[in-house]
Amino acid sequence: MAESSHSASELLEIVVRGHARDSYPPERALLSLSIDFSGTNREAVYTDAVEVQGRIVESLNSLEERNAVSTWHSESVHVWSYRPVDAKGKPRELLYVTKIRVTTEFVDFDELNAFIDAWATVEGVDVGGVRWDVTREGRAEHERELRRRAVDDAVAKAQAYADAVGRGEVRAVQLADPDMLSSGPERMARVTFAGAPADAPTLELRPEDIDIDVSVDARFVAS
Repeated sequence: MAESSHSASELLEIVVRGHARDSYPPERALLSLSIDFSGTNREAVYTDAVEVQGRIVESLNSLEERNAVSTWHSESVHVWSYRPVDAKGKPRELLYVTKIRVTTEFVDFDELNAFIDAWATVEGVDVGGVRWDVTREGRAEHERELRRRAVDDAVAKAQAYADAVGRGEVRAVQLADPDMLSSGPERMARVTFAGAPADAPTLELRPEDIDIDVSVDARFVAS
């Protein structure tokens, strides 16, 4: 028993953080639109906004049937009025405003370009921007592979430390998300995701790849 205890005390403990990062082509585009009309006739302003929204919805339903759009939503409608003033501060005629928001997820980027081309010049339609992403399933698959690579990176780092001090092969005794091995009060699993912001939509949108970064903390021992 004494010999076993002495042998255990000779073990070298090594704690490292492994990283893996890669870039992936975007698989979906999140497009935001708003339909904005204003004028002095409350009913006409509202009717015009709803009419344009109906045409957009009809187009999106057709794209969804062709599997170019995976989902769309139009859940936000705001109607209000305000009284502007002129340069001298004198109140002007009351104006009415109707704003309707539409968000949609495109998976066919050629159809996205055509949709923006068709609607960007329509009166009352404001193209808010495009946010690029991978699919939820795709991201989960990418992260699984990156976690394996992060562990491989941690093993390589730990072995390099062991080799530097003349120790043998390392053996993992703990794996955790970043900072889970620390004893601090805040423990958080951390997987970072960064997507390139989209510029103003054009007929040829060329998104950058999506960067996904995964880290893992690991504790090893080496004899």
